[in-house]
Amino acid sequence: MAPTDTSPGIATTNDRPVYVIGAGPGGLAAAAALRARGVRAVVLEKSDRVGASWRAHYDRLHLHTTRALSGLPGLKMPRSFGRWVSRDNVVRYLEKYVEHHELEIVTGVEVSRVERTADGTAWLLHASGGRELTGSAVVVATGYNHTPHLPEWPHSSAYKGQLLHARDYRNPAPFHGKDVLVVGVGNTGAEIAADLAEGGASRVRLAVRTAPYILRRSTAGWPAQRTGILVRRLPVPLVDRAGDVVCRISVPDLSAQGLARPTHGLYSRVKEGAIPVQDVGLITAIRAGKVEPVAALDSFDAETGEAVLADSSRLAPDAVVAATGYRRALEPLVGHLGVLESDGRPTFHGARTSPKAPGLHFTGFTNPISGMFREMAMDAERIARALSRPPKRR
Repeated sequence: MAPTDTSPGIATTNDRPVYVIGAGPGGLAAAAALRARGVRAVVLEKSDRVGASWRAHYDRLHLHTTRALSGLPGLKMPRSFGRWVSRDNVVRYLEKYVEHHELEIVTGVEVSRVERTADGTAWLLHASGGRELTGSAVVVATGYNHTPHLPEWPHSSAYKGQLLHARDYRNPAPFHGKDVLVVGVGNTGAEIAADLAEGGASRVRLAVRTAPYILRRSTAGWPAQRTGILVRRLPVPLVDRAGDVVCRISVPDLSAQGLARPTHGLYSRVKEGAIPVQDVGLITAIRAGKVEPVAALDSFDAETGEAVLADSSRLAPDAVVAATGYRRALEPLVGHLGVLESDGRPTFHGARTSPKAPGLHFTGFTNPISGMFREMAMDAERIARALSRPPKRR
């Protein structure tokens, strides 16, 4: 447990700690940065272990950012993890991180609603088991990939095969010898399609609505992440033009295989929330004919259960894996406070808070090309600085 501190910051008393909701990388980083500044932080986690979302990801997953640029405050990732850190090693790192920083974690507690106390001086958290917890500040770190989103395709109940969200996909073994349709060509869909093709599926098709920008994870030893860091503050049109050139030079034209070159600009897409696909096998699989791009999935036939694509073609796959993203699901927790955009993301992020909700911070709800772990680490330091400052004198 973190020691008591009596400095004049706004969040240092034991009776009113800073509550951090979520024990993923963002929440743990915030708690460690706060503790380093003498601020007591209590992390509330609804599952029974830290890193629950990472434990649930598919087996093949590795960070698309380098180990050197993915460490959280106060503890580097071990060199033994390699350059591209595996899912299992991310979980090991998070467990070690808690131990190293002696973080105060309370598992099995789900926070359902956050609101100001009646006197307006603190925050009241309504949690499972009828708990009511009072904190001087709150850091919401429930995760970018919180609630799986499965589109309501017309007549999906008529489909006779297996329909699952990517969150429920672990490895290709259950799909050996099967015809599989993967829906969605973000990083998750692209990697699952390649995984299935390499793992023995008889046929793999990838349903694409909007052609993605595909980048090599590393070129001549230079990781794409470093380029993302360098260009992040540059004008969007300039990065769009440079991105188009880089993609045309480094990525082959896959139009003949059914995947057209993208339009609209790489960085413009990023600003809209669409991160480029880091190639970890998709290009090779498409060129070899092991993954076949097809039109987007629009519906299912009410009588036959066939998958109906946007170009009116029909498929009868044995399984459909929906890599269709996640929802932040923050509305029940803080939707009543007026701190969310229309798409459900926080209006303010990191050290900045809404004037409607001072002391309510959010971390981990952006997906920047410079790397999510890196951004969460920087957010943690900024949040800790903001919450350890002495209160302003009237």
